[in-house]
Amino acid sequence: MFSMRLADLAKKLNAQLYGDKNIIINKVSSIYSAQTNEITFLSNSRYKKQLASCKASAVVLTKKDLPYCQSAALVVKNPYLSYARIAQLMDTTPLPERKITATSVISPTVTLGNNVAIGAHAVIEKGVFLGDNTIIGPGCFIGKFSRIGSGTRLWANVTIYHTVEIGKHCLVHSGTVIGSDGFGYVNENKQWIKIPQLGTVIIGNYVQIGACTTIDRGALDNTCIKNNVIIDNQCHIAHNVVIHSNTAIAGGVIIAGSVNIGNNCQIGGGSVLNGHIKISDKVIITGMSMVMRSIKKPGIYSSGIPVQSNQVWRKTTALIMNINKIKNRLKSIEQKIKKNNNE
Repeated sequence: MFSMRLADLAKKLNAQLYGDKNIIINKVSSIYSAQTNEITFLSNSRYKKQLASCKASAVVLTKKDLPYCQSAALVVKNPYLSYARIAQLMDTTPLPERKITATSVISPTVTLGNNVAIGAHAVIEKGVFLGDNTIIGPGCFIGKFSRIGSGTRLWANVTIYHTVEIGKHCLVHSGTVIGSDGFGYVNENKQWIKIPQLGTVIIGNYVQIGACTTIDRGALDNTCIKNNVIIDNQCHIAHNVVIHSNTAIAGGVIIAGSVNIGNNCQIGGGSVLNGHIKISDKVIITGMSMVMRSIKKPGIYSSGIPVQSNQVWRKTTALIMNINKIKNRLKSIEQKIKKNNNE
């Protein structure tokens, strides 16, 4: 079990300590559930009133919220970032044994770095390269001539198709498929003719991909995910998409083919991006948005109708369905007023 003196934790966080430096911290909890020997954090001043009833032995907060704290405190500039650092210290995610299991199937032409771990029943085809300290979970499949950089971890049952490249220190969660065919077909006489997808997927360093996400290989050019991109669960990234560095994509996002997303963007959950558009750097798209055209300037963009009661929604929908009639009536009235004024 994790155990650390508050003074030692303050040093690791580069925080100012107020209160008993010898308090022992063994858990991080929410402001509502924290108990003795636990630490919590206040990242939003709207909840500072909750500190009066908080039972935590210590709180991570900013200097301006310190007067509201009833316990020991660690003062920092960014409490949420400090919470992340504390959670890393307390992380209980198990690491596998550094071994290659007997039930894994590995081509003799695979290049293995040092200290590689390969789980039970993993299949690794010919020409694959695995860098130092890679971890391949049970049941994974890695197709021919793919490359995985050092320090990268694939959780159980990840599928990597042929010739895919994944950089260093990446994390891919279970059920994710990388390098599957893009949705390329042409119709001839009511028959769908498949277009072979000749590109691949190139993923940079420090990329994290959630569970059950699919990233399609390119049709001609490659699908590219640049450095330090984070992608949540159950997203779909179609062929020839390019996502530039430091962009974050929340759960359930669907990105159609040949979309180019800039650096430092944030895309809210459930959003859909139309194909062949470009998103500028530093764009925030709020959840459930439908992006039909390119976004050329940084900023926050939204679409969709907030939830309403069914009765109100029916009225709203009726108005939307009649918007052209309303527009034409308004235009007719404006023309009559303009004519009367001219007379």
